[in-house]
Amino acid sequence: MKRRTVADPDLSLREVLAEWPETAPVFLRHEMLCVGCLIVPFHSIADACREYGLDEALFHAELEQAINS
Repeated sequence: MKRRTVADPDLSLREVLAEWPETAPVFLRHEMLCVGCLIVPFHSIADACREYGLDEALFHAELEQAINS
């Protein structure tokens, strides 16, 4: 079975935050309202980055760093 990663474009933000709760501070550091938002089951990381005007590659790198710390 293939291991899920935070880079999977099909993951919802709910799945990301549930699987890797250590990523929550990354969202909060960028003043993103994703943590606790009712839309997290429907948005992906790409959606959130678009919404907040963030570079998706850099944001993914921050998430990976949080996970691997």
